[in-house]
Amino acid sequence: MDMASHPLASGSRIYGPAQRARWTALAADAAEANAFYAPDMLCAALDHLASAPGVRLVEAQAGGELIGLLPVVVSQRHGRLPIASVENWMHAHCFFGAPLIRRGQEVAAWRGLLAQLDDAHWAPGFLYLQGLDAAGANAAALEALCVEQGRGRREVHRHDRAMLRSALDAESYWETHVRAKKRKEIRRLQKRLAELGAVEQRQLEKRAELPHWCADFLTLEAAGWKGREGTAMACSPSDAAFFRAACAAAFDAGRLHFLRIDLDGRPIAMLANFRHGEGAFSFKIAFDEELGRFSPGVLIELANLHAVQGDPDIGWMDSCAAADHPMIDSLWAERRTIVQYRIALRGRGLDRMRRTAAFALANGAEALASRLKGQS
Repeated sequence: MDMASHPLASGSRIYGPAQRARWTALAADAAEANAFYAPDMLCAALDHLASAPGVRLVEAQAGGELIGLLPVVVSQRHGRLPIASVENWMHAHCFFGAPLIRRGQEVAAWRGLLAQLDDAHWAPGFLYLQGLDAAGANAAALEALCVEQGRGRREVHRHDRAMLRSALDAESYWETHVRAKKRKEIRRLQKRLAELGAVEQRQLEKRAELPHWCADFLTLEAAGWKGREGTAMACSPSDAAFFRAACAAAFDAGRLHFLRIDLDGRPIAMLANFRHGEGAFSFKIAFDEELGRFSPGVLIELANLHAVQGDPDIGWMDSCAAADHPMIDSLWAERRTIVQYRIALRGRGLDRMRRTAAFALANGAEALASRLKGQS
């Protein structure tokens, strides 16, 4: 098994056209879709969001062919514990953490990735994996390999989040899964909104309009509670640059799914999705909070439902929402179970001893906390 690791120095690009082409080929044959690690979004994140202590790109190869790609960072803390570990890189705008692994070589890819981390002196503690699908190809291959190798693996947490996966058309889905009372209320809000002016729903189609759409989205998001709390993308030049770059790259690759609702030509709700394979990931939503009485967020999600269910190339969409999200959970009936794992790392000599101790300490602290919580 050939392997390679690429440390990313702060502020520098470590990939060129050839490297991106390799990642693109891997993404096209990935066993599990992840738009956040596909080149469109990954390269934009590396350019604008990667900072010290830096991101390392761990690759697994077989016969010169790339079969696995895992972006990782070193964290000096694990939750509340002062234990250093290696984590899959999930920046503030990354909502799914499954590595790209080539279809048919899932176990081989994980064998290569873990072997490289075992041998890396810079890799402390254990591997902490966040944002994986409990029923996905990564989780299955990782479990099989850990059993084969007798390697420690512990599930840390799991939660369900909304997803859209149905053979029903949009109207049938809406009538089947949304309460009649809620459907009636939405129709009433649509009529009331139309009384204020011309309402238009659009999906981005022209490349020349993309900069304007990105600017409108950033402005709309910043005008709401995220802007007041300083978490809107427009509040950070690097976040805004990442968004523009990711949207541009995804549009050029045919993987951007951008919707908006305008009132008299002014955006009142916008939604950006990124596609990978037959799936899609709902990235960000923004709406005019001054028109909150008309539920513009729900209206754009209704438009999204029609767009997704009417597109034969989209088989499913991950909401990327928090667990128990009151709005999207009431609209989408399907669920995706997201898990976090702690994976033991090996090595030799002192590296192995330290890693074994860190894995045992983290597991022990977690078990103790659970017992104390059960006694309270």
